[in-house]
Amino acid sequence: MGRQKIEIKRINCDTSRQVTFSKRRSGLFKKASELCTLCGAEIAILVFSPAGKVFSFGHPSVESIIDRFLTENNLPTEAAALPLVDAHCGASVRELNQQYTQVLNLMEIEKKRAETLYQSTPEAKQGDPWWEAPIENMGLLELHQLKAFMEELKKNMKKRVDELVATDTLNPNYASSIIPYGDGYGFSFGRGLI
Repeated sequence: MGRQKIEIKRINCDTSRQVTFSKRRSGLFKKASELCTLCGAEIAILVFSPAGKVFSFGHPSVESIIDRFLTENNLPTEAAALPLVDAHCGASVRELNQQYTQVLNLMEIEKKRAETLYQSTPEAKQGDPWWEAPIENMGLLELHQLKAFMEELKKNMKKRVDELVATDTLNPNYASSIIPYGDGYGFSFGRGLI
């Protein structure tokens, strides 16, 4: 059994009319409050009781809403700034989205460029890095590059070995035996002599 509908007409009994007024006024103010919360509406409600007493509800306040209504100013000072702030935020977001799109486009272009460069290298064509390709398949330029790379590698290895030799002379308890031979060094790892 639910609530029964009542006929909407003036209540004749003074006591019943006063009770109904109080209950419905509370319900009206509650609904107005929910509308403000849910939708951000600005509301002012003035209600005069049958006894002539005034009741009011307002958000943000009854006075600000009435002043706005009477002066026909569509936006209070605080609210006037809100559309400007929203517009500025919207413009900033649009600008950031444009920058993001431009960066993505540049990144795509660079990816394509890198792919094109990679496709033009010998290792891409042969499937192996150029330094692992058979020497017989290399041209003169590639052989010169390989030679320069190997000489640089040899120089760096010699430098590192010299550093290790210097370190080993400082720590006599554990040494890797680095034995010089020819142009390079041989390595023997293990406990050194005490």
